[in-house]
Amino acid sequence: MFVLAEMKHVIRTPPHIFHLKLNDAIAEELNRKLANKVVLHVGLCIALHDITQLEDSYIFPGDGAAHTKVHFRYVVFRPFMEEVITGKIRSCSREGVHVTLGFFDDIIIPPNALQHPSRFDETEQAWVWEYNTGGGDKHDLFMDPGEPIRFRVIAETFVETTPSGPENPEMPSTSSETPAEEPKVPYMLTASINESGLGLLSWWSSS
Repeated sequence: MFVLAEMKHVIRTPPHIFHLKLNDAIAEELNRKLANKVVLHVGLCIALHDITQLEDSYIFPGDGAAHTKVHFRYVVFRPFMEEVITGKIRSCSREGVHVTLGFFDDIIIPPNALQHPSRFDETEQAWVWEYNTGGGDKHDLFMDPGEPIRFRVIAETFVETTPSGPENPEMPSTSSETPAEEPKVPYMLTASINESGLGLLSWWSSS
């Protein structure tokens, strides 16, 4: 679930932290820049593990900061495919079951990856597994928010997100005509519970 990613970057160390040791100052800047951020095709950055190499620092004309090329390893959240993880149901919608790990919320179990047969209950706003008890009888097992759930990672999606530019005050406003774009999710996991042993922990606790 967590991996060590080897990375390199030129870090700008501002003058107000020159009193710190160089390693400490760079570590502070690396965590400020990367912690809780998604790096494209790398994953969600959690915390700096260590600095493996520091190259020479340079101060450029007109800028009092030091610029140092740094080689480092960062703890990154990026599950491997087919990994089984336990989280909690955050919410349900017609798109599927939305799962959270507490520090990462962008996990979805689409309808075709739920236990079969399942249906979406509009009143309860929850997915329901119509469990076959035998003899043609069925028992409804609700997937309620807050319930612990075990799932298998089957896909990941990275989306490049770029900040929008500053608004031009000379351009006419079209906000009333054009709806604002929904914010893009930079990193999303797709999961499945369509096999024995996966799904709500309460389903299998007595097995």
